[in-house]
Amino acid sequence: MEEGSCCTEKRKQRQSKQDKPYRGIRMRKWGKWVAEIREPNKRSRIWLGSYSSPVAAARAYDTAVFYLRGPSARLNFPECINEDEVGHELSAADIRKKATEVGARVDALQNTLHAPTESTTSIRVDLNQYPSPEVSDDN
Repeated sequence: MEEGSCCTEKRKQRQSKQDKPYRGIRMRKWGKWVAEIREPNKRSRIWLGSYSSPVAAARAYDTAVFYLRGPSARLNFPECINEDEVGHELSAADIRKKATEVGARVDALQNTLHAPTESTTSIRVDLNQYPSPEVSDDN
């Protein structure tokens, strides 16, 4: 029986890695990624926002967990945290505000990187047409 339970555990681990690519986030049914974190020594959670990309939600989570647990926190992106800001206690509202600012900034950046630009969508070139001679404005 142990053999079968081992296989189901491995399957669940693989499935959870596919569903949740980062720590502290989950995907809603309609495709948005959300982040939240439990406050230390409390049953309450801090809502960190809803984002269109999993990276933005994970960065919001990283910000919050870093402010709650300090440099020893397990982060999704340890290279992206500014350790200079730690040192003073923040309220849950302040942590939420900082985390949503980071998440929103990353979400906006992700959306601009993946959105088609106007120049690529609005210009249509007819490849069957001979190019017309250019007119010089120098004369």
